[in-house]
Amino acid sequence: MPPMRTFKTLFVPLLLLVLWHWIAASGLVSRYLLPGPGAVLSSALSMAQSGILAEHLAASFSRIAMGFSASTVVGLAVAGLLYRFRLLDELFTGTLSFLRMTPPLALAPLIILWLGIDGAMQVAIIMLASFFPIYLNTRAGLSRLDPLHRELAASLHVSRLRFVLFFLVPAAIPSVITGLRLSFGYSWRALIAAELIAASSGLGYLIMDAEQMQRADEVIVGIVVIGVIGWMLDAGFVRVTTALLGRRFPEIRG
Repeated sequence: MPPMRTFKTLFVPLLLLVLWHWIAASGLVSRYLLPGPGAVLSSALSMAQSGILAEHLAASFSRIAMGFSASTVVGLAVAGLLYRFRLLDELFTGTLSFLRMTPPLALAPLIILWLGIDGAMQVAIIMLASFFPIYLNTRAGLSRLDPLHRELAASLHVSRLRFVLFFLVPAAIPSVITGLRLSFGYSWRALIAAELIAASSGLGYLIMDAEQMQRADEVIVGIVVIGVIGWMLDAGFVRVTTALLGRRFPEIRG
């Protein structure tokens, strides 16, 4: 990243950090409620050295990996099937619309009754939250194939497999990439929300446990770690997709 772009990216976070330090140092807000950046950094280092932070990070990462992977596979498969078979589309459109308009956390009490508070509950919430960005964007991408390309494929008498691989999939890739990026953001937020509601480990649980212990510094550590990790993963996703597909699909560049 060029130095000027890096400066612009970090300008607002650094400004907020300075403002946070000034408020904490001025005494406008009790340090018990808003500890300064130094106290939060000290708590973060202590949590990292003790292994607590790594333990909760590992728990959250394992859940996000399972939930996001599963929703990606299911979302792509369902989009392909409903695009291919009109009858399935007509049968499931109403049900999918109902599920899309139902917040995943509204189903959390029922999911807890069925699956308990272990990892399965969080994975289920992640899947419900992240399925629709992948599904809807893939459906939209599949529908964007230029009619001229369809006529070209028909005139060349290409097989269905070649049509899918060389015409349909390339047309859908930009939308699929967008869906995956949106889906991961939904997955990350849904995971933290699910861990806040019911979990025995993870970053969301870390924040809730710190709140119950009245440790504002550890709550802020959890919030900052969640934001920074999410930011880094999103930036990594953009870099990887741009490096692999940016020349062929300029529109996916972040």
